[in-house]
Amino acid sequence: MPTHPQEPDRAASDSGARVPEGAGPAPRGDLPPSGPPRPEAANGEPGPDAAGPAPAEDEYTTAIQELEDRWRRALADLDNLRKRHARELERERAVERSRTAAAFLPVLDNLELALTHAGADPGAIVEGVRAVRDQAVNVLELLGYPRHAESGVAFDPARHEVVGVVQDPDAPPGTVVEVLRPGYGDGERQLRPAAVTVAKRE
Repeated sequence: MPTHPQEPDRAASDSGARVPEGAGPAPRGDLPPSGPPRPEAANGEPGPDAAGPAPAEDEYTTAIQELEDRWRRALADLDNLRKRHARELERERAVERSRTAAAFLPVLDNLELALTHAGADPGAIVEGVRAVRDQAVNVLELLGYPRHAESGVAFDPARHEVVGVVQDPDAPPGTVVEVLRPGYGDGERQLRPAAVTVAKRE
């Protein structure tokens, strides 16, 4: 029975060399490179882990920068407000001082007039000085500081300052016997309390 020669390996005959037994197939140029696959997005572009920070980190950074900008603007606005209030307060003080001084100018004018006629009639001088005093008291009252010089009233520690205690059988204990120095104003608008002597308690 005739024998037929074995056909040579076509891969070996094509390449001109015989593939050794046990060797794998030759590498092909169209195969992907070895290693883990690179993550890609749905549109074929590199995914968020391919390169650069995550979008959430960018959002946090932008939010922090916006908050810092708002904080700096708030500090600047507060500083400008403080400076403006300081200027307005100083202006109001100057206006109030000017108004008070202008209210007392007629009092000074009347004092000047009384001194001018001092040699003419001493009795008229006394009446003139009393009128000027009443005028000054009226000015203080208009400014919000009424005069307190009443005697025979009950002692009030908020309006009176005791400078002496006397024995007076005609005055009930704890009442004002004499006002040595009038007081002006009430409560938080008090210029000073009245200096008084008070009847001694039994």
